[in-house]
Amino acid sequence: MADRGVDMSALPKEVKDQLAELDLELSEGDITQKGYEKKRTKLLLPFYVQTPGNKLTSPLVMETKSYSIFLFSLSLSLSLSLVAPDIHTEAVQAALAKHKEEKMALPMPTKRRSTYVQSPINNCTPPDSSSGSEDEGALRRQTSVGADLGAPAPTSLLQPPSLQSPDSWINRSVQGSSTSSSASSTLSHGEGKPQAQSQPPQPQPQAQPQYNVCRTTPHPSGVPVNSRVSTKIQQLLNTLKRPKRPPLSEFFMDDQEEIVEVPQVDPNTPRPEGRQIIPVKGEPLGVVSNWPPALQAALARWGATQGKSPALTALDITGKPLYTLTYGKLWSRSVKLAYTLLNKLGPKNEQILKPGDRVALVYPNSDPGMFWVAFYGCLLAEVIPVPIEVPLSRKDAGSSQVGFLLGSCGVGLALTSEICLKGLPKTPTGEILQFKGQDLLLFRNKEGTVMGVAVAKVAMLTHCQALTQACNYCEGETLVNVLDFKKDMGLWHGVLTSVMNRIHTISVPYAVMKACPLSWVQRVHIHKARVALVKCRDLHWAMMAHRDQRDTSLASLRMLVVADGANPWSVSSCDAFLNMFQSHGLKPEAICPCATSPEAMTVAIRVPGTPLPARAILSMGGLSHGVIRVNTEDKNSALTVQDVGHVMPGALMCIVKPDGPPQLCKTDEIGEIVVNSRAGGNMYYGLPGVTKNTFEVIPVNALGAPIGEIPFVRSGLLGFVGPGSLIFVVGKNEGLLMVSGRRHNADDLVATALAVEPVKTVYRGRITVFSVTVFYDERIVIVAEQRPDASEEDSFQWMSRVLQAIDSIHQVGLYCLALVPANTLPKTPLGGIHISETKQHFLDGNLHPCNILMCPHTCVTNLPKPRQKQPVGVGPASIMVGNLVAGKRIAQAAGRDLGMIEDQDLVRKHQFLSEALQWRAQTDPDHCLYVLLNAKGVAVCTATCVQLHKRAEKIAAALTEKGSINTGDNVVLLYPPGIDLIASFYGCLYAGCVPVTVRPPHPQNLAATLPTVRMIIDVSKAACILTTQNLMRILRSKEAAATVNIKTWPTIVDTGPPSHRPSRYPTTELPSKILQRDVDHPSRCCLDVCVTLLCVFVRQISHAAVSALCRSIKLQCELYSSRQIAICLDPYCGLGFVLWCLASVYSGHQSILIPPLELESCLPLWLSTLSQYRIRDTFCSYSVMELCTKGIGTQTEILKSRGLNLSCVRSCVVIAEERPRLALTMSFSKLFKDLGLSPRAVSTAFGSRVNLAICLQVFNPSPSHCACMFSLRVRLVERGAPQSLPLMESGKILPGVRVIIVNPETRGPLGDSHLGEIWINSPHSASGYYTIYGEESLQADHFNTKLSFGDPTTLWARTGYLGFVKRTELLDAAGDRHDALFVVGSLDETLELRGLRYHPIDIETSVSRAHRSIAESAVFTWTNLLVVVAELCGSEQDALDLVPLVTNVVLEEHHLIVGVVVIVDPGVIPINSRGEKQRMHLRDSFLADQLDPIYVAYNM
Repeated sequence: MADRGVDMSALPKEVKDQLAELDLELSEGDITQKGYEKKRTKLLLPFYVQTPGNKLTSPLVMETKSYSIFLFSLSLSLSLSLVAPDIHTEAVQAALAKHKEEKMALPMPTKRRSTYVQSPINNCTPPDSSSGSEDEGALRRQTSVGADLGAPAPTSLLQPPSLQSPDSWINRSVQGSSTSSSASSTLSHGEGKPQAQSQPPQPQPQAQPQYNVCRTTPHPSGVPVNSRVSTKIQQLLNTLKRPKRPPLSEFFMDDQEEIVEVPQVDPNTPRPEGRQIIPVKGEPLGVVSNWPPALQAALARWGATQGKSPALTALDITGKPLYTLTYGKLWSRSVKLAYTLLNKLGPKNEQILKPGDRVALVYPNSDPGMFWVAFYGCLLAEVIPVPIEVPLSRKDAGSSQVGFLLGSCGVGLALTSEICLKGLPKTPTGEILQFKGQDLLLFRNKEGTVMGVAVAKVAMLTHCQALTQACNYCEGETLVNVLDFKKDMGLWHGVLTSVMNRIHTISVPYAVMKACPLSWVQRVHIHKARVALVKCRDLHWAMMAHRDQRDTSLASLRMLVVADGANPWSVSSCDAFLNMFQSHGLKPEAICPCATSPEAMTVAIRVPGTPLPARAILSMGGLSHGVIRVNTEDKNSALTVQDVGHVMPGALMCIVKPDGPPQLCKTDEIGEIVVNSRAGGNMYYGLPGVTKNTFEVIPVNALGAPIGEIPFVRSGLLGFVGPGSLIFVVGKNEGLLMVSGRRHNADDLVATALAVEPVKTVYRGRITVFSVTVFYDERIVIVAEQRPDASEEDSFQWMSRVLQAIDSIHQVGLYCLALVPANTLPKTPLGGIHISETKQHFLDGNLHPCNILMCPHTCVTNLPKPRQKQPVGVGPASIMVGNLVAGKRIAQAAGRDLGMIEDQDLVRKHQFLSEALQWRAQTDPDHCLYVLLNAKGVAVCTATCVQLHKRAEKIAAALTEKGSINTGDNVVLLYPPGIDLIASFYGCLYAGCVPVTVRPPHPQNLAATLPTVRMIIDVSKAACILTTQNLMRILRSKEAAATVNIKTWPTIVDTGPPSHRPSRYPTTELPSKILQRDVDHPSRCCLDVCVTLLCVFVRQISHAAVSALCRSIKLQCELYSSRQIAICLDPYCGLGFVLWCLASVYSGHQSILIPPLELESCLPLWLSTLSQYRIRDTFCSYSVMELCTKGIGTQTEILKSRGLNLSCVRSCVVIAEERPRLALTMSFSKLFKDLGLSPRAVSTAFGSRVNLAICLQVFNPSPSHCACMFSLRVRLVERGAPQSLPLMESGKILPGVRVIIVNPETRGPLGDSHLGEIWINSPHSASGYYTIYGEESLQADHFNTKLSFGDPTTLWARTGYLGFVKRTELLDAAGDRHDALFVVGSLDETLELRGLRYHPIDIETSVSRAHRSIAESAVFTWTNLLVVVAELCGSEQDALDLVPLVTNVVLEEHHLIVGVVVIVDPGVIPINSRGEKQRMHLRDSFLADQLDPIYVAYNM
């Protein structure tokens, strides 16, 4: 029994509990008797009492620190490993079972069906399912986590009891859940509309009317009741509530000025404690009397004496022998080729090759005979052979590098076969493509670069001798070679050493292995082969196909050389293969793993006939810190490694630190293996700097003194020397991932992922791990090929389990896990995954995954600490006094003085716009005020002063007769952009009404636009609607009735086309009744509708404010009757409304009106109008500028040939209520400078909710670059400085406007160059809100507020925008220095995250740069999660590529972790008429599940 020799009473409580659980499982039948005894034995094994017959002891002695006890403990672990050889799979099972009870409702990504259409199973190549890569071929596991894990536990997170299990959540999603208003379900893609019972509950109707503004009714828990998307976000938040493990060292401290790296050392980090290692010597290289002096001499000997002895047998695609090349034929053909190379290549048979020249050998893996002949022919001709891989296509991974050494290393000749020549990729003209780069004799692919390793002939000869001695090769043996014969072990054993020893080599090409995985085993059986060269991949394939043939015998094998046996996870493949084929005669001692590298060549190999291999069970945590610790506590984090034998004969080996100077390691420390031997490479060709660091290493001791003068060669292998001078390898330098100061081996992570039941989801061997640098640290990324038949749920559950297993076993978080369609990862020539190409595809956004899972919250632990808001101990008065004492002026600026009008006639003319129009109709009746252009640039309508006056008269009469309005009533003007709108505006003024301009509904989209019109009509309490006949029909149509209640419209008056019948009123005089109305109500001239993020404001603007505004614009822009301006704006609100309806009548200049809608059918309309009319000043919106930039920015030559010239344009002002879009304005200026546009012409304007125009027109806008925009302080820096924000001045402050920068919290004035809210004092500010839907208390706060200190009497208006004032070196007209106003962003839109203030436009700019397929983006927050919505303008297969790129760029540039990434179609992000994004509308649509997204990724 297992408990014999165990003191049961002395067992720890945990072990007793585990034994009791085992007994319970056995009694209930949950475990077999054999499994019960095995687990019980494992539990009791460490507690055996030492007896004379039992050499095991308690593992407590392993905690001692002396080296001798360390070696004893290691020896003990070697014995223990024989009990549990496959401990890693059991560790993964235990890690997942630990979280079996914690069922967390993880938000599964939302995907459209069309995003990724899985290719049919028939179109994929199943043999590739196990095609391991060249470097990961050893990562084969026979066993995997079974279905006994029960319900999936995606992450090791604590779950509130109220949450549902993933199973129930998935069932609910399948039954009825829609991702959009069109109701495409999350999992059952492509179905029709959901049934009524599956609709989410709708909110209860409110008593007051609800309009489509940015408001949601919150649920008591903070989640809207009708939002499945927000439910997923709540699930995501619950996953993030899990307390993280102790954070790694904080890399950065935020001192509000810069982020400084402050490395901190964890005092609990394990450190090496043994003595310094002593170099290990191999056995002496024996002296052989008849050893040939060169490789070609050996061939000459066997060709002459053993000419009929077989040298090489090649197989065809079916695995049958194709031909056999004898030593005689090999010698004769090699001599003939050498003669040709030396005498038959040049013109007139001149010799073009000289000894030492390099010749490329381009032969496929299926043609070993030609390669042998070419290789030995080159040696006979004394030229250097350079084997390279055959590029099958231009897209092949690494094919772009073919030619690097062919050109730069002087390779002027390439040898190939006729079949291979025909198969090379060619240009359309038939020429062979010119490739750039591969290798020299041997190559090493490291980080995607290719380096040629030069090996001297004497070194290769010595290496063959060492291999012969170590492997005990004999003449006449048979060797089966499955490896690539052009490099590494396949070349050294299968081509060189075999010829030295007259061995018969049977070459099994890669294509045969794909078709018949058991072919190499059959060759061993048929030919009674003594030696076989394989990889773990081949062992795994043979096991998978073992059922096909059971009568094979491997008894003849004395050596099964496992080329990648140095891989730590090859131990399971070797054991599994031995277990399966031991009954076929395979001897356990025949398995010979070895360790090799291109630089040092063969480092170590297990000699045949030695005792069974040694095993070591090491702590994964210790390995991550570079030390050797025997695992005694957590068996889940153990690594079992096997030895790779002893050092090669004639070699000297030691272990040095992999980083920094080559200092000798201690005995319990992991380091890089360096070798001194005559058999190895001597340099990287053409790279002397790298050569010195690799091939000329002098190890030093702890004091830095060299231990000798002999140079060592770095092998790139990481390992240690165990008992008996056995070599253990735990990984490779190129596969090392340094994450937060800890080392993780890529192979270890792959093996853990493959242990999580991969058969159902991904292909074995088609998985790779690499790291990417994101935010000052390496982040781990896993990419695997998904099976075509794997469902979305299976893939998601597998990915979440992999996250959990790696987190538990390796104590490191994954940054990204991506699954790509089958056979889409870049391949190496032998079918493995090209890691560097895959990494580059990932970084470039060309990976095209079909499933992706990002986990930045878990692995990004080095973010700066969130800034805590400091208690305000200093009041605004003290701040102001401090600024004055420090010599800093208060941040305020003002436009020039408006001045006073002395002439009373002019005062009356400019007091009311209606009187101004009447005065102009009398004094200059034929002066043209307006010209309206159509899409063809033809003036379809004009209006002189008298024409406009007469049309306004008629509309006033129609209002009085049909509208039945009273004095001061509000009248909605519902017109398309045109002169009718302007005439109706003045008709309302004539009739004593207050006009409200409203954008008409879109006829093709009434459902979305008509409710907004209805909302404005209701909010403004309009008594009448003036409109056209077409729009009147739309308002009363059936389509409109389906959206709004058309029976409750106010009186609708159709003004119709201008009539030719005479007016009832004289031309020169209006009825006294109408004029009296205007005089009686001077307070309100018009209402201007402002739709903001939170409210709908209807601003009332007095006659005095309108007069002051028009006068201010006239002075600023120098507008007179002889001037012409072009306006390409919407006329419904803001400064666009002012320029369309007010400015021309006041100033008398001519306005050429271009409706922006016309540009959609004729993009050059606006620019051609500027050129045709020789316009000096023009006004446009950002939408118009963007249309021109994207639409005709590349057609400047065509426009120039048509005579388009913009040199006449003095100022082009962009009208907006936002931060200037510097990138767009600069692009516009650069694109059209070839048409004569001055780079100083483009400038911006700025208006706000309280004032339609604050800044306008500056002739020399110059960008400034600011840093530290997160806080209230601004520092100007140079262009391109890190964390800088490019800004430009928002236009020159208008006359009569005063600006001051105020702290929005204390309401105290700030100093110069400090960021705060912009407050203004101006005679043309709006007088208040007529009515507010939302917060009525905002009236006084926005329009009549006072400073808390400084000037407590002046009334200021709050713009709601953050900005700062900077005094520049420019001088104004009075000779004073110019004060520039910089607008940064809306205060309502700022995002408060991690104690800092972020502006959405900055994050959106970064997101738009992340990938070429991102057309537009918008960000918002929801429950402290940052949500990024990106519009995809490319193919839908690019959608998932955007997720990691967006996460990366936001983390790098803004130090924020994105919570949700939403990929949508172009045009989904709502934009208002001014081109500004409606982010809150977007947020409400997203949470209400109305976006129909392409993909929604919830970052864990």
